[in-house]
Amino acid sequence: MPLSRPLRVVQWATGAVGRYALRNLITRPDFELAGVLVYDPAKVGRDAGQIVGLAETGVTCTDDVERILALDADCVLHMPLPASYFGNDHAGDVETICALLASGKNVITTTGFVYPKCYGPGVVERLESACRTGGTSLHGTGINPGFVSDFLPLALTGLSSRIDHLYVRESSDLKGHPSRQIVVDLFGFTRSAKDYTASVRPFRAFQRSLFAESVQFVADALGVALDEVEESDEFEIASEEFEIAAGVVRPGTVCASRWTFSGLVRGRPFMTVECVYKADATKVRRWTVPGFTIHIEGVPQMMLNIEEISHGLTGAASHAVNAIPSVCAAPPGIRTLLDLPLATGHGTVRLA
Repeated sequence: MPLSRPLRVVQWATGAVGRYALRNLITRPDFELAGVLVYDPAKVGRDAGQIVGLAETGVTCTDDVERILALDADCVLHMPLPASYFGNDHAGDVETICALLASGKNVITTTGFVYPKCYGPGVVERLESACRTGGTSLHGTGINPGFVSDFLPLALTGLSSRIDHLYVRESSDLKGHPSRQIVVDLFGFTRSAKDYTASVRPFRAFQRSLFAESVQFVADALGVALDEVEESDEFEIASEEFEIAAGVVRPGTVCASRWTFSGLVRGRPFMTVECVYKADATKVRRWTVPGFTIHIEGVPQMMLNIEEISHGLTGAASHAVNAIPSVCAAPPGIRTLLDLPLATGHGTVRLA
């Protein structure tokens, strides 16, 4: 049944993904923008529409967390940099999310939490307690994890009579990614090998926890008990100078990385997620071309290739925005993608 009123939504953070989400919230009639939390002092006090190139909305951006907590809103799109970027573990994000949930607002986050069970019963109970207090739900999502490494493999296994191994590969070209914080500070591109090794430690912790959630979620959904999730990573050095949106890559600096996460059963991988990131795919020949691949070994054998997602940031934002109605309608508690309707809805449909 259609909603009788637009859902009031807060946009928390307006970085590379958050700006796309904010545009969706402003332009779609099924949502009403309730507030915007920003980290950049230059955005404080500005109209939300101005920072994404749209007409004024009457909603002023703020960096006041208490003001956001006090708002009357149905949902918060929580899209900041992960706490690990600031040298912390996921506890910082847990604190913020719990406060939002307890204030009576559903939360959709892109900082992980696709399967909070991975963080242990203590974290799960804190989140569930906040949901009970606020009568709210939490949903973690994104494009990967949140869709490619969990939703799509599980959808394909509906055709399986036997599953031996699940393999998911993401290869991303970051040439046009506008965020220096992501590409340089978090991924470590444009840095020397020595600086990369030191600076990537927080990112390694984030990646390990993020994809361990995804692998564990898929295994549990299929009734498979994993013994552990193993992680490995390596990087590539540039042989020439080239420019990307986030800066200049010089010879001898890091220009690509490859991460592998394997859920093991008796020493053998049941599910493997491989993530390749390139500063510019036309300049980095090593490893695979951009796109996504899912390979299911078993009966029958299956392979799905997505050769290109032209606007990956838009996809990540849209997947979160499209989940808002389902998350708001769900019973209080932690909600994984299996608890929500197929792919949690869709965006605006325009017919020629």
